[in-house]
Amino acid sequence: MTRGQKLIKRLFDLLLAIVLLIPVSLLIIVLMLICAVETRSNGLYRHARIGQYGQPFVMYKLRTLKNEPHYLGKLEQSATRSGKWIRAHKLDELPQLYHVLTGEMSFVGPRPDVPGFADKLEGADRVILSVKPGITGPATLKYKHEEQLLALQDNPETYNRTIIWPDKVKINKNYAENWSFYLDLDCLLKSLF
Repeated sequence: MTRGQKLIKRLFDLLLAIVLLIPVSLLIIVLMLICAVETRSNGLYRHARIGQYGQPFVMYKLRTLKNEPHYLGKLEQSATRSGKWIRAHKLDELPQLYHVLTGEMSFVGPRPDVPGFADKLEGADRVILSVKPGITGPATLKYKHEEQLLALQDNPETYNRTIIWPDKVKINKNYAENWSFYLDLDCLLKSLF
């Protein structure tokens, strides 16, 4: 991505985040209060993620899971009643507007992974780390039902590491190498509909 392309992407992210933050702020507060009551917490979930250039950052989401151990492929069982609905509509991602405003994330890009995945990329695959992680992106769209897919597997962890993760790397590498403003718009529109 050229400097000019990065500037266009950043300006678009800022403008859209500012426009959305005004009407969405009240919704975030209401959902956060619901999550706080149901999970007996502050309603926010904080988790270490890997960002652009492999830099770690703390990402915020609405806390939709009960305070108990969670297992890959069985997250739906740990969700609160409201949390299931919030997760199904991807509203738990709304606090990430903050990260778009601060420049840690973009609206579109590879999803920020937990340590142990993106920070372990090697060779040409590291091009993925040259772009900001996104709230949505091509791999997110392909795997929008990832939790349900993992729930069907005998060993969700192995399936994720051997099937889903390599495919996401391929998709995200293609995104990073062939970025365009139109690709971002296409991803945003497909995420909404």
